[in-house]
Parts: sequence; C-alpha cells; structure tokens
Amino acid sequence: MARRKLLLLLKPLDAYSLGSSSNGVSRLSNPQILHHLDSRNKVHKDVISFCKNILQKKFVDWEEILRDNLCYPVRNVDVVVTFGGDGTLLHASHFVDDSIPILGVNSDPTNAEEVEEHNNEFDATRSTGYLCAATVNNFEQVLDDILEGRSVPSELTRLSVHVNSELLPMYALNDILIAHPCPAEVSWFSFRIKKEGQPYSPLLNCRSCGLRVSTATGSTAAMLSAGGFQMPISSHDLQYMVREPISPGAASSRMYGLINPNQSLDIAWYCKEGYIYVDGSQVRYYIKHGDTIEVSARAPLLRVYLPPHLLGQGGSYFRRNPVGEKRELSKM
Repeated sequence: MARRKLLLLLKPLDAYSLGSSSNGVSRLSNPQILHHLDSRNKVHKDVISFCKNILQKKFVDWEEILRDNLCYPVRNVDVVVTFGGDGTLLHASHFVDDSIPILGVNSDPTNAEEVEEHNNEFDATRSTGYLCAATVNNFEQVLDDILEGRSVPSELTRLSVHVNSELLPMYALNDILIAHPCPAEVSWFSFRIKKEGQPYSPLLNCRSCGLRVSTATGSTAAMLSAGGFQMPISSHDLQYMVREPISPGAASSRMYGLINPNQSLDIAWYCKEGYIYVDGSQVRYYIKHGDTIEVSARAPLLRVYLPPHLLGQGGSYFRRNPVGEKRELSKM
C-alpha cells in the first residue's frame, strides 16, 4: 500500500501576538490578558508538535505550510489537515477542489471554566472549531479511522458567484456579503430569483446595509447572528437575507428566504462601488455601478471529515419572527 501524503496547514503563531508591539514591548496593561494570549500561543504550538509526533509513527508523508502562505490550488495530496480553528479550515477550502478531503484540528479549544472565571474581566474564548473533527485528545484515533477507511468525509455545499457572467475564482463555504465598502453607507441593489425554464420572481428593489447569502454550513455563523435560521448541514439550499432594509413595507417577507439548488439569485448593483466579501473580510472582490451578480449553489462540493454531532442532521428549517413565533419555511 502506498504511503499517504498529507498537507498540514498551520495557523501562524503570530496570530496570538496582539499583546506585543514590534519591539516586544507590551501594548496591553492587563497581565491576565497577556497570560491568556501567551497560553493560547503555547497550546497551539504544543498541539502541532504533539500531532507531528503521532504522524511520525504512521505510514504517511507530509509537508507543512503556514495558512497565510497558501495562495495556490492544492494538488497531489490525499488529505489536507488544518491546525487552528474554523478560520483555518475555511482558508483551506478556498484552495481545494472536490477530490481532496479536509480534516480540521481545533488546536486551541475554548475552556468553559476559563471563560466563566474571566467573564467579568475579558473575553477568554479561544478557537471556534465547529467544523473540526479532531482535537489533541482524539487526533490519533480520528487519523487512524481516516487512514484505515473507517471514516468517510461528508460533502458540503459551496456557493459560486458570477460577476458580469465571469466566475469568481473562489467558492464560499460559509457565506458571502455584498455591501458598500463603508458600513455607514446605504447599499442600493435589486434582486430576483431565477429558475431555468420558469419566469423570474418579481424584482425586489432594496436600500439596506447589504445582502448576505449563506450555505447550510454558514447558516450557524453570521446569518444566524443576524436573525436567520440554522439549516441541516447536509442541505444543498442557500439562505439569503437583506441586512437592515430601509422601509421594507409589504415586501418584508421577501427580504429573506431560500434558494434551491436549481435556482440562482440574480442581483443588479446600483452603488458607485461595493465589495463581495467571501467567508469573512480577507477575500473580497470589487464591484461597481451596473454590475450584475449571480449567486447559486452550482459549485464543487467540499469534502470534510465532520465531528460526530454534525453527522446525520435533518429536519425542517425554522425562522423566528421579531415576536418569537416560529414559521416553517421548508423541509428536506
């Protein structure tokens, strides 16, 4: 049997250096915060070393690269293993196709007791690893299950975007946000839902803080925080929401909803400038007045080894209106 080849994608250690300036002098006066940042740095570094020691005992070869240095498509590896949290896994997802699975290792999990202890002093939360199947405690078992074929990656929907009929080079795993560069400015656009062989939905003209579209994976992130609803992670639908619409009136019920896999969201942009933000703020594409944008789920699926609590999700989608009533929107 051929040796398996892995790519290790590492969150950089300087991600935890917020407490120091370039000359090493502390910029923070609270010693507890400094201790917390130092602890995060050490935990992350120790986990990487521990997992590398495990890899040395396995029938694998690997190379490693810092997250910020990955800017090209990944080829010729069997698995990408990310060390960090969901942000590092998201970054990896922008550079792999549907042939290479990803295993996320949460290298710095939040400790509930630590958060409770420092709740009145500072934010002691650590890395979010919602999509990460492994931690330092179970890494070897998860890895063995993958290498011996006992674990199968799940297929997650990604989101594709065309601007003026040109496909953007990166697919979104979580969501996109289309908005004016200045958060205090109004975003002016219109959109409608298109389905092949059927008439368009009525045009909806919007002045708001922008438009967010998420996958099922991203429905637990910014979309949920904005008042959206959690979707089963296996769903191939997309969810959209107009952010803080100005005077929606009778059209308020059309300011959010679902886009089925055989549909697309067609958007016309009317501001002088704007951006399409992909999976957060680090990847963005400039748009201008008159540009047309098509958003759909017609993108290569992403294969991810998921934690057990995310497997086998199913059921209905619900969204709470402002008074708390649940309204069923769709079923799997």
